[in-house]
Amino acid sequence: MSTSKLPPLTSSELANLWMTYQEKTMILRFLEYFLEDKQDYKELFELYYSRSLKRVARIKEIFENEGAVIPIGFTKDDVNIGVPKLYDHMFEVMYIRLMSQIETGLFALHSTMSYREDVRNFFVEATAEAQDIYNQSTQVLLETGVIAKPPYVSMPKEVHFVHEQNYIGGLSWFSEKRSLNTIEVSLIQHAVDTNLVGMQLMIGFAQVANNKEAQQHFVRGMKLSKKIETELGDILRHSYIEPPATHAGKATNSTVPPFSDKLMMYNTSLLSTFGLGSNALGGAFSLRSDLPLKMLQLAKDIYSLAKEGGKIMIQNGWLEEPPQIEDRNQLTKK
Repeated sequence: MSTSKLPPLTSSELANLWMTYQEKTMILRFLEYFLEDKQDYKELFELYYSRSLKRVARIKEIFENEGAVIPIGFTKDDVNIGVPKLYDHMFEVMYIRLMSQIETGLFALHSTMSYREDVRNFFVEATAEAQDIYNQSTQVLLETGVIAKPPYVSMPKEVHFVHEQNYIGGLSWFSEKRSLNTIEVSLIQHAVDTNLVGMQLMIGFAQVANNKEAQQHFVRGMKLSKKIETELGDILRHSYIEPPATHAGKATNSTVPPFSDKLMMYNTSLLSTFGLGSNALGGAFSLRSDLPLKMLQLAKDIYSLAKEGGKIMIQNGWLEEPPQIEDRNQLTKK
């Protein structure tokens, strides 16, 4: 029974807090593993950990006040502290940069779907925290030369309008594709950058997974990340732009799992969802007609991977069911 004096949670508020609980408890397990022997940039990881812990505690408090069951999410059983490192130097910073990127988008969206003041404030604060972690981790990676900036271009001196229909061309084999505009470069660069991290994450997961189906799923995710990085990188090269690359953040040769298969499958599912959203954004804002088509083809592959992952999670009892709307058909039959 609810003990809150506030208006009851709406379905969207309940859903978004539930999803945040899942994501934040997963992040806590990763950070516990990273912090075990992390000396460099330890303060950054501790800051991310303490903030995530407070977010989880606040969601628990809201749910308890509403008389709602606390989700299971991910617990200490999903992480093995003290096992050999699965990733080499700087991957941890690259990983939290990627996850804070995802959080920034998710929490900003959740804030616009919230109506109760305390829930709105929760997601506004969570968005600001994610942006801060993203800023700090990006600065670290730039200072250490681990990530490459997008290319520089000449600054525009005049305003131009498009008058030729071939500006949106690109599908014909017989016409020369125009060079990319800066909007298109930024979206492609972002996709390549995130898939470089995702590919190494999948390589490590594939090495340590105990479940055979999960292991094969991670191999497929690894190959898909490589495909996306290669095909989008080729589009950049066609405009004489070198795609981003990094010397750091590789998977080691360890085969000892630091995480449960359940946690690794959830993380892969989260990245697939993020990938679908990024591809949709890239396709929507690209004016050269071959680019939305390429994004659509890649999105189909990502969706297929996500669907396969959902089946594996269900088969193994790893997929925690979100809060359900009342089934009125069933209730009225009684």
